[in-house]
Amino acid sequence: MTDFKERVILITGGSRGIGRTIAESFSEDGATVIVTYRNSIEEDHFNSKGIKHFQCDVSDMKSVQAMVDSILKDYSKIDVLVNNAGITKDGLLMRMSEQDWDAVIDTNLKGVFNMTKAVTRSMMGKRYGKIINITSVVGITGNAGQANYVASKAGVIGFTKSIAKELASRNINVNAIAPGFIETEMTGRLSDEVKQSYMNMIPLKKFGKSEDIARAVKFLAGDDSDYITGQTLCVDGGIVM
Repeated sequence: MTDFKERVILITGGSRGIGRTIAESFSEDGATVIVTYRNSIEEDHFNSKGIKHFQCDVSDMKSVQAMVDSILKDYSKIDVLVNNAGITKDGLLMRMSEQDWDAVIDTNLKGVFNMTKAVTRSMMGKRYGKIINITSVVGITGNAGQANYVASKAGVIGFTKSIAKELASRNINVNAIAPGFIETEMTGRLSDEVKQSYMNMIPLKKFGKSEDIARAVKFLAGDDSDYITGQTLCVDGGIVM
């Protein structure tokens, strides 16, 4: 098992859902954990767990660079970057506004570019780093009514492969995780009918939990994955085979 006590781990979109579970899991292992959030965060909760937090819009390169510079000033390194921040603005193509397209692409895809670019120089200098991009199974399969979201997540998969090739010689691993249907506050608002339609697509006949994603992230962030790069790991109950 990897000892994360000396690792500095930065997780975007860590205030709730999957990102929050990932952050708390690393914190329990003694890592130095920093999360970003866009609008609000339960400060008392995160402070009680020793998790640092920065308000940051990942789609804004100046905001991202200022945050990364501050982290490097305080800790001198970032060992692991988890690009988790993401939004949805669903709708059929004929009804989708340009603003909704741009908002999703800017956060979900440009945000991954901004964060990765900002941490890369430091990782290259240390000749070590793990970058883990949270994509989605719909980035592989497609999904009606989510052209913007699917395009962003498919883009993350392609970005992961390209950057893995660029950074491999510097001992930096870049991988992606594609969650399937994961139970979160967001999915909890879906109707029973919609949930059943998703369940029908899952061979294991159960929904995933945020802890399933956290375990996959910790595997790719740890020493056991040192010979794995450029891959997309589907954590989806068998949706993508």
